[in-house]
Amino acid sequence: MVARRVISSVLQRQVKYISPVPPTAATGLVAEVYSQAADEMRVVIPPILAQSPSPAALAAYWMLTRETLTATGRVDRARKEVVAAAVSVANTCPYCVDMHSIGLYDLSCEQTAEAIVADRAGEVPDPGLRAVAGWARVAHRPDEPAVRQPPFAPSDRPELVGVAVTFHYLTRVVNVFLPGFLVPRRFGPNARRRFKHGLSQVLSPLLRETRLSGRALALLHDAPLPADAAWAEGHPAVAAAVARSFAALDAVGARALSPDVRHLVGERLSTWRGEDPGLSREWCERLVAELPEADRAAGRLALLTVFASYQVDEDVITEFRAREPGDAALVEVVAWASYAAARQVGAWQVTAGSNALPE
Repeated sequence: MVARRVISSVLQRQVKYISPVPPTAATGLVAEVYSQAADEMRVVIPPILAQSPSPAALAAYWMLTRETLTATGRVDRARKEVVAAAVSVANTCPYCVDMHSIGLYDLSCEQTAEAIVADRAGEVPDPGLRAVAGWARVAHRPDEPAVRQPPFAPSDRPELVGVAVTFHYLTRVVNVFLPGFLVPRRFGPNARRRFKHGLSQVLSPLLRETRLSGRALALLHDAPLPADAAWAEGHPAVAAAVARSFAALDAVGARALSPDVRHLVGERLSTWRGEDPGLSREWCERLVAELPEADRAAGRLALLTVFASYQVDEDVITEFRAREPGDAALVEVVAWASYAAARQVGAWQVTAGSNALPE
């Protein structure tokens, strides 16, 4: 018990910009999520802590993650972790790259894990994992051949696209609220690999546990599945998780952001084809200038979270807090913007499904 409290305290200190709800103080929906997470992961991990000031965003994130990535389904965990790691590379999220490449040390092999870490998916030794890694790496670029003709059967689509959508959400949130590494940066290449091997052995039982689908669904109210999330059809638990979490995150955005900001983000997403805007923020400042002055800090935070989450820094956060000092508002802007990007990535997979491999 003492060891668990110490670990929990260390994990809470990883979170930036906000004060997470401590597990010992959690109530209501936050306590329910913490309970499920601690039961299945043995500890409340930092990505969960980082969203705790907004119970609705937290429940939506947990529901998506639990029902697409960790619930036992048709798709094996190795393929799911390959998708998670490759999307993390695509979104320049070193923390998530570290976490999910560690899982691959146990579920596949070191060569698979490190090929994805190095952004060389073509060097993954297993042909099936290599194809899925290549697809996941470019799932946010709808004009890529791998997206137009995904390398998996339609029956695998709800889980694999679900993991990709979840990690297009999560990596953005993590880039804002968590440190840029999980494996200590002082480690050299050999030490990093030894560390990953050791941690993968510790995590092995968790990665291989059987978990029934649907446990998280009671956290949020039922909702219809949007047409642009039709990729989730065919897997009742994934479809229900997507419908409920999307509805919750839509409500979060309506509460946290003005219609002008949400419209601006939507307009920019409508012309986006997955390109990285680069290090310059001129594009963002040009768009923000169209907003009323009172909305510009929130608009800047939302746009950067969608298109360059690795660029959200203390100055951006400080400017936002000057108008919205509460933790919940900050989490909800980041959550909604991350969701808006992830939903767009998922929408591109709906039409692509018709070209998928046969069963």
